[in-house]
Amino acid sequence: MSIGSRITGVGSYVPPKVLTNFDIEEMMETSDEWIQQRTGIKQRRWVEENVSTSDLAVEASKKAIENAGLTKDDIDMIIFATLSPDHDFPGTGCFLQAKLEMPAISVLDIRQQCSGFLYGLSIADNFIKAGTHKNILLVGAEIHSKGLDKTPEGRNVAVLFGDGAGAVVVSRTEVNSPTDSHIINHFLYADGAHAKELWLPAPGNAFGAERINKAMLDEKLQYPQMNGRNVFIHATKCMAKVLGEALQRSGTDINDVDIFLFHQANLRINQKVAEILQIPEEKVFNTIQDFANTTAATIPIGMDEAIKAGKLKPGMLVASAAFGSGFTWASALWRQ
Repeated sequence: MSIGSRITGVGSYVPPKVLTNFDIEEMMETSDEWIQQRTGIKQRRWVEENVSTSDLAVEASKKAIENAGLTKDDIDMIIFATLSPDHDFPGTGCFLQAKLEMPAISVLDIRQQCSGFLYGLSIADNFIKAGTHKNILLVGAEIHSKGLDKTPEGRNVAVLFGDGAGAVVVSRTEVNSPTDSHIINHFLYADGAHAKELWLPAPGNAFGAERINKAMLDEKLQYPQMNGRNVFIHATKCMAKVLGEALQRSGTDINDVDIFLFHQANLRINQKVAEILQIPEEKVFNTIQDFANTTAATIPIGMDEAIKAGKLKPGMLVASAAFGSGFTWASALWRQ
């Protein structure tokens, strides 16, 4: 017998406002055919103007805690992964904590972008194995819609992103057998040499005397910038390699995995990863067609949707991988 952790509760929330590719066509020079062909996205959810990232996180968190059969008093830590915080500081986890009325417990914000959820899962697993915590709320939430360049100049990035939140509760468990529900392993990597291939330049402290000024705004440095081709090449290679590592290090054959939950950045990336590793198409569960890229929220949203669809059930072996800005990438293997 050993002490480990397992995912005991899952929840997600997406705003009710749906924008199809045809709605995007009215904003910029693009088309439903162009977007679907390159990304697989059909629609996304965008918030109304008075909604914050922590607001989305609240709804997902409540569902995850309830799904775990716990109350908020059972939670002893919050880990919040986001690149779109309510404010520069303090961390959005503090705003979430206040809205959930869960005072005094530890709160940790992490900024690993699309890899944020898997980084957070690793952190939660290690805190629990260290014996200091019993039930950790891990949240990934994003609002991209307020920070996109919705003009023709920004279309290559703007069509990719949606808003949403996903959350899980990671709890202490006794592991007596490999088939017991538990987090098996996780692997984390980064390469900052490629940081400016996908980044948000401003506001920032690396430009001179001011964090933001008119010149930066005129250059549209306040909007995300991406070298799409380079991201695609690195994402497919890194996700395939780190997922292969998770399987090899655990002695798991790829055919033993019941479901693959990849980060949802681009359907073509996930299809390429599946092709490299010879994963049957029916084992990969994708949600990008409905929600687009919600960065740190894609994997927990995918988990919740897979459960609702009857594709993810207790006892199943799950493999996950992500790649994002930084560059950062990660994988995890767990028994649901």
